[in-house]
Amino acid sequence: MPSYKGRDACEPSSFASNPYDDFMKKHLSYYGYYTGRNRERTKTSPLFNDFNRTHGYQLGSSEEEDKQQDANTDAKSKQLEYRFEDGRLVSRLREPRQLFAITNPTLGPQQLPRWPAELEVAIERIKHSFNSPPTKEPFYIKCGQELQPTLVSLEEGRTVFELQNLSSPFFLHSRVGGSKSELKQASVELNGPNDSTLQFESRFESGNLAKAVQIDEFSYELWLRNDLYTNKHTQWFYFQIKNTRKGQKYRFTICNFMKSNSLYNDGMKPCYYSEKDNKTMGLGWRRMGSDITYYKSNYSYASGKTERPYYALTFTQTMSHDNDVIYLAHCYPYTYSDLQSYLNDMVEDEKKSKFCKLRILTRSLAGNLVYLLTITSPYNEQQPTVGKKAVVVTARVHPGETNGSWMMKGLLDYLMGESADAKLLRDTFIFKIVPMLNPDGVIVGNYRCSLAGRDLNRNYKTQLTDSYPTIISAKTMIKKLLLEREVVLYCDLHGHSRKQNVFIYGCENRMDKSKRLHERIFPAMLGKNCPDKFAFDECSFKVQKGKEGTGRIVMWNMGIANSFTMEATFCGSSVGNKKSCHFNMKDFESMGYHFCDTLLDYCDPDKTKYDTVLSELENELRSQILKKFARLGKTNIVVNGKTVDLLSSNVNLEELLAASVDLSEDDGGSDSSVSDGLPVNIEYMQNKAKAQRKKTLSKKERDKLKKAAAQRLFMQNGSRVSSASSRHENCHHNQPLMRDKLHGHSRRCLSARHGSDIPSPACSDKVPYRGDTERSAWRHELYRHQVIVDPV
Repeated sequence: MPSYKGRDACEPSSFASNPYDDFMKKHLSYYGYYTGRNRERTKTSPLFNDFNRTHGYQLGSSEEEDKQQDANTDAKSKQLEYRFEDGRLVSRLREPRQLFAITNPTLGPQQLPRWPAELEVAIERIKHSFNSPPTKEPFYIKCGQELQPTLVSLEEGRTVFELQNLSSPFFLHSRVGGSKSELKQASVELNGPNDSTLQFESRFESGNLAKAVQIDEFSYELWLRNDLYTNKHTQWFYFQIKNTRKGQKYRFTICNFMKSNSLYNDGMKPCYYSEKDNKTMGLGWRRMGSDITYYKSNYSYASGKTERPYYALTFTQTMSHDNDVIYLAHCYPYTYSDLQSYLNDMVEDEKKSKFCKLRILTRSLAGNLVYLLTITSPYNEQQPTVGKKAVVVTARVHPGETNGSWMMKGLLDYLMGESADAKLLRDTFIFKIVPMLNPDGVIVGNYRCSLAGRDLNRNYKTQLTDSYPTIISAKTMIKKLLLEREVVLYCDLHGHSRKQNVFIYGCENRMDKSKRLHERIFPAMLGKNCPDKFAFDECSFKVQKGKEGTGRIVMWNMGIANSFTMEATFCGSSVGNKKSCHFNMKDFESMGYHFCDTLLDYCDPDKTKYDTVLSELENELRSQILKKFARLGKTNIVVNGKTVDLLSSNVNLEELLAASVDLSEDDGGSDSSVSDGLPVNIEYMQNKAKAQRKKTLSKKERDKLKKAAAQRLFMQNGSRVSSASSRHENCHHNQPLMRDKLHGHSRRCLSARHGSDIPSPACSDKVPYRGDTERSAWRHELYRHQVIVDPV
């Protein structure tokens, strides 16, 4: 190998033979680099040193390093590296490259959030304390005297906060910091220190509040913003309030919910955060509020050709401090920046970074990074990765379901911990984790949709890569993973707005008898490991046709038998020690721990627990079928010509299943977006083209018009011929060409067109040439009806 000792690092020979490097060298030489003019400056430039360290050769390499570099240079693939071990050349896969540069220690592996360019951003980032309340927070108990205020018209109240409407019907482009125009005043200005009007703000990450109307001094009606580029999905709220008065009770009424039922009717309280309480007492997010009720309002909205009512949430809140800054939210917020801070801490931790690799899966529609974590033990000859099974976990496909992120945080904390069980999990499995599938929706404060205006969890079957890049990339990643190894479990973490507890939706296996009920074993084990939060009775394993585009069913069709959606309530528990109490952040995080613990039980080489749970599930299913027959009044059934006594104690499960009793019930899943259709930008262009398109007549309508025109021509033929003759009497044979209105070609008078051998109507009593007058009359009649056709 030629020696490079003594050469300056900034000379062209210090670059590897690479087309991109050659191009950059020529480009930079235009500005004086590699010409000797800037040599002294480049030697001391830290940026140049970093670049040279990446692209240049190392000087003064040893003989062993020269051999290794020769082997790597001759390699056809850059994914392999060659090392000499015991005199042998051994090839191994390189460590995956970091796909981002950590240029700013305060930012780490991240970029600032990108917003739609038309949105205003008033506050770059809000940081909250993640301290959980020290005691249990019970549900609100209704007294029956709760007020249900009648909503006043917007003209009667005083608007104290309002966001501008979006100018575009669909997403166009994004930028860091949102709109570059001057920030407009959205909240009312105070008239002095004695003005008690509250000041609202929601133009920050994950914030959602569109309008606030003051009804009286301490009562406000609030209107939420729909998911961007849609006219629905109002559930998530998160906003800031300033200028409070100590000891004063305020009433807030959120006016435009769309769901007919809510957990607020079951005792759920809004989330409350006080900056002064946090500074003085270290308190974080808490469940607070009184006089809470959820009811049908006197306002409605258009839904297709019908009108549907809005539903309102009203509650009162007593403030603890003067001039405090408080926040109200539907659930504990977890923003995109919170995730980036967590990942940055993980990257900087030397121990965690050894077994957790952070990569960029793709970029979202707005250009925000979608992260992929790979967690497993480092390469070890005694424990190769070839035989390891994989586990895939995703979260936040619905941006307003923040409890999914808290469960994800608990799962990551446990997997990257130092416990013996965590190490066993890393030794046994390869975890592929996407902690936030919809960063755009999280940033702008949507509840359900991405910036495409559609529910991503209904579009796992789509091929529209440009509109759904995160879903396509996640699905492609899992497909490649399935080609490499078995995926023992897939789980998508969600939140539920109408049910209590934590539960799972799975996919029932009815085809393979040997695998019957096996998809229920993991949820049943999870229920045993977490009896005060998880309710197995709430689980459902029905595969509905309207949910075929969800991640759970698509992954199940790809061959992952244990394909689940784990739903966590926004409220709390109705079972065990946590009954009638709200879940806090620690409770959601503990579900991540229980998930990992159950995974070890499920994959334990000792199948005692597995077989015990399966036997219990079979007995429970047998009991349910017998109860169903009892309600129908049946004491025996006929199966394959054989009479089976249902009162017998040894009834075979297979015989009961052969009777085809339908035990399935509605799984209680979301009905808010069964089929959202095409992305809003494509739908908008289609509707625009449809509106501009002229109405096309059917063949039956065209034939009818032809027949009517022929009849009118037959009745009026004589008068039309005489009028045509009189017109031609006054015409000159040398008149200029006339533009035909129907076909655009030129036409002369009849005698000029057909020559002297054809008599002109102006000088003959005969009927003129049949084709001209009749054809012209036909076309004139049919042109009035926008039908152009030549007569026979």
